Amino acid sequence: MAIKITDECINCGACEPECPNNAIYEGAQEWRFSDGTSLKGNVVPPSGGSYDADSTQEPVSYDVYYIVTDKCTECQGFHDEPQCAAVCPVDCCVPDEDNVETSEQLLSKKDFLHL
Repeated sequence: MAIKITDECINCGACEPECPNNAIYEGAQEWRFSDGTSLKGNVVPPSGGSYDADSTQEPVSYDVYYIVTDKCTECQGFHDEPQCAAVCPVDCCVPDEDNVETSEQLLSKKDFLHL
């Protein structure tokens, strides 16, 4: 499953530079599929939909740091554990029960993001 950041986030920013997929953004910051990935042009993420990789997308949260589910691989293929959770001083990077994925799905998503 993907990771999410809860409202207990203190906006310290420790998690953002740790993400190998650039899936973590500061609250109210727009995001792009192309940020920190090899995606270009029109992309169709595993969750569906069609997007221009360089087009800005609406922030998931306006108040605290957030994780883009379509870019989160729980660090599979990079690290043994999600790095955001490992460095979070208040333990607010937790599994997202609404986005359950298998290891195979997470590795497939990693391959999609980093051609």
